[in-house]
Amino acid sequence: MYKAPLKFPTVKSLSKSLFAALFTSSMLIPNFGIKPAAAQIMEFCQLSPKAVKEKENLRLSALKGNRDAENRYQRIVKQHSQELQDCRRRNWPQTQAIWLRLYPCDTEPGTIDKIMDQIVNTGYNQIYLEAFYDGQVLLPAASNPTVWPAVVRTKGKEKVDLLAEGIKKAKERGLKVYAWMFTMNFGYTYGQIPSRKDVIARNGKGQNSIEVVDNRSQVFIDPYNQQAKRDYYNMVQEIMRRRPDGILFDYVRYPRQAGSDSIATKVSDLWLYTPAIQEALFRRAKNSQGLELIRRFLSKGYVTVGDVGEVDKLYPQENEPMWEGRVPPVSQKTLLTAKDKQAILQSDLWLLSVAHAMQGIVDFVNLASYPAKQNNIPAGVVFFPYGNQTVGKGYDSRLQPWDKFPNSLEWHPMSYATCGNANCIMEQVERVISMAQPGTQVIPALAGKWGEPITGRPSLEVQMAALRRYSSKINAVSHFSYSWQHPEQENNRKFCRN
Repeated sequence: MYKAPLKFPTVKSLSKSLFAALFTSSMLIPNFGIKPAAAQIMEFCQLSPKAVKEKENLRLSALKGNRDAENRYQRIVKQHSQELQDCRRRNWPQTQAIWLRLYPCDTEPGTIDKIMDQIVNTGYNQIYLEAFYDGQVLLPAASNPTVWPAVVRTKGKEKVDLLAEGIKKAKERGLKVYAWMFTMNFGYTYGQIPSRKDVIARNGKGQNSIEVVDNRSQVFIDPYNQQAKRDYYNMVQEIMRRRPDGILFDYVRYPRQAGSDSIATKVSDLWLYTPAIQEALFRRAKNSQGLELIRRFLSKGYVTVGDVGEVDKLYPQENEPMWEGRVPPVSQKTLLTAKDKQAILQSDLWLLSVAHAMQGIVDFVNLASYPAKQNNIPAGVVFFPYGNQTVGKGYDSRLQPWDKFPNSLEWHPMSYATCGNANCIMEQVERVISMAQPGTQVIPALAGKWGEPITGRPSLEVQMAALRRYSSKINAVSHFSYSWQHPEQENNRKFCRN
């Protein structure tokens, strides 16, 4: 199994030499020049209300068994698909995606057709279809080899494959489908499996991840745990059998904590207190002095001058405590005072601990995305633009090292800032573009609704107008979410209210 070298966190205050050593191992809505492919195509590649109503009436008639309506419905579905593709090819952005979650009620006849039609109607040519979320997997209950329960557990519908059906109905309309999956958030059901207790992430305060998040359906895991890797990898392979056009990894991070705990400033704040992640940390030691100091630092949260002296006497044959990525100052042993040496070692141990926690995330997503690479389809990572920031000597508690994700993966920054206008949203986009490696495909995710502001964010028209200034670097965007655009329908779908 591929093991990536340890990559340490970005710290602006680090000296250039140490840094190098660690890293070796308009509020107006414009017309975007859209020229309709047909009279029924409007701005943003959206269909006219007349065209939408005609198609929906045919769909409803077809559901009642009208064969002529069925034939006409299928023809208009193909026509709208072609018009959408033609429009998207000629206009920015060429790829416009929407985030979609399906529910058990969506197994009702005609429901998925209605959803997919609405997606086409609104100018989208790609869907991020949620395949694993809240500890449930979108696989049929009768053929679900994973440790997670199926989303659809309705009696008599054990063989219904909503994921396969969603992909099929989307492709009939020329839509590409990515399987969107939670990643390190395995869900509450996973945390209830007795044999998986050691998999759940734990910090140095005696808390597991269930105890520090507002939403108790969230359970974050130790990314170094082999059982977690096997469970997740097997699920990814099963989802891949439904032949999505790509795969998208969300929650590629540790849990975000509240208040002062939102910034990790000491080792006990980190999720380093499960067996697997500790064993992997100990293996980063390059000699006995290094291993002993790592153990002491992890157990106490610090090392003292006495610790450094004791370890030196325990292993006098070794010149310096060493671990992966550490480059001690020249002649440190003879020229530095014991107190100076202790301060340097404690700082180095802190950086090692943060880097180790972060590297687990990078390694986990590399493993999870491997089936996509094998099948020659794209994989992407979803992240918060500020999830990797430093605050003083501390780090955002999510420890989301997205700037260390490989550029072979698509980058999907959740640009969800709220300031009443698009400026703060674009600042997040700019941050990601500025830190992206050459060749990285950056696909911003915007949160909002067409035609009106929502949750402190301007309408999607306004956000898209602002984003267009980056059109030379960005030609794909996604919108969160289908449920925000159709809130009434969302509630009906959740509770099977027709």
